[in-house]
Amino acid sequence: MYSSTIGHITFSFKDLKDLMAKATPFRSGDALAGVAAESYQERVAAQYALANLPLNRFLQELVIPYESDDVSRLIIDNHDKMAFSPISGFTVGALRDWLLSDDADHHSISALRKGLTPEMIAAVSKIMRNQDLMLVASKIQVVTRFRNTIGLKGRLSSRLQPNHPTDNFKGIAASIIDGLLYGNGDAVIGINPAKDDIQNTSGLLHMLDEMISRFSIPTQSSVLCHLTTSLELINKNAPVDLIFQSIGGTQKTNESFGIQLNMLQEAHLAGIELKRGTIGNNCMYFETGQGSSLSANAHEGVDQQTCEARAYAVARQFNPMLVNSVVGFIGPEYLYDGKQITRAALEDHFCGKMMGLPMGMDICYTNHAEADANDMDNLLVLMGAAGCNYIMGVPGTDDIMLNYQSTSFHDTLFIRKLLNLKPAPEFETWLFHNGWIDEKGTLIPPSSSHPLLNYLF
Repeated sequence: MYSSTIGHITFSFKDLKDLMAKATPFRSGDALAGVAAESYQERVAAQYALANLPLNRFLQELVIPYESDDVSRLIIDNHDKMAFSPISGFTVGALRDWLLSDDADHHSISALRKGLTPEMIAAVSKIMRNQDLMLVASKIQVVTRFRNTIGLKGRLSSRLQPNHPTDNFKGIAASIIDGLLYGNGDAVIGINPAKDDIQNTSGLLHMLDEMISRFSIPTQSSVLCHLTTSLELINKNAPVDLIFQSIGGTQKTNESFGIQLNMLQEAHLAGIELKRGTIGNNCMYFETGQGSSLSANAHEGVDQQTCEARAYAVARQFNPMLVNSVVGFIGPEYLYDGKQITRAALEDHFCGKMMGLPMGMDICYTNHAEADANDMDNLLVLMGAAGCNYIMGVPGTDDIMLNYQSTSFHDTLFIRKLLNLKPAPEFETWLFHNGWIDEKGTLIPPSSSHPLLNYLF
């Protein structure tokens, strides 16, 4: 039992799971799950109690029991007591204060990383303002490599997302060419297939591999099929670069996705053995999102932000090239409006970076959410300032296959110009040698004779 008094009213919280949920800034998903604070006063009381909670309490009381959940077992079994020892006497509030101090830089935060559980990190995020989340995340660089280098300071990459409602190869190729001309695609050229089967997915992979090879594009591809499809394709010698899977923060969530942790391990080892990366072997690509556990009725009574942070423990185990929070994709039942989407995105980015993950953000919303393009413009600038590794590049912001609104090729150009950010270094060199940017990185209209522009003809 935990308690805190605000004014003349004492609020009680039955366990750590309840305290964490009540301390979370309001969002529609927690209200839907029946775990949110019932008033602003109760939320503040929970935040006070959480701020005074010793960090070692999270090692003694788990939000989901060790015996019944393999994600809990992963978290506890991989906890590094030596890394934790310098802050073992901290409260959650003391951890916040230290993270915001000048003593906390990239190296000192990284040294603590394996001593922090995702619940500790989720807890400290709940008592931080938006600016706190941005400042701390901006201190941390997480660098990964496959055919190029993602996450270096002063750089922002993009996933070129050329989805097509019928997986038409020419339609996809046209979107890829368009995106490349705007400097998109250095994080990955990633297709969400309309049809997840071996034949269709194999065709898409071979098309991507042929384009990347023909034009010597220093990037990686991914067809975002199910993990089992990728494994079957690897066994058939298909050109698989990054292996994709949606993951969650509870065993039941991952089971709802049709996976178990041992399957992720098998896929990771299979991807490494392919040796398709030229400068590194970070070969996994994970997507997450607040509300995924609740939507699968697999949240175990845990608030959606803590579930999301636990998903990052799963991702970290497999050294991914990319991790992407698809923050507004599930809909207003989980994140109601632009304010909630913005807060969730900053939390996810902070928690992922604290866990040592190469965090990207799908800055997005569904058409029935109380959000619009201006909300996404605001969030885009915040994410750029916070040091996000990559964003999405979707033709015209409107994904015509998934039917949601994201960031466009032009948005990548905008945020790089605004904040003086560059693409991945290998990709930047490739753009320059093709004559599509000048020495300052300014976009140049392409020559009509360039073979890429004649690819479809």
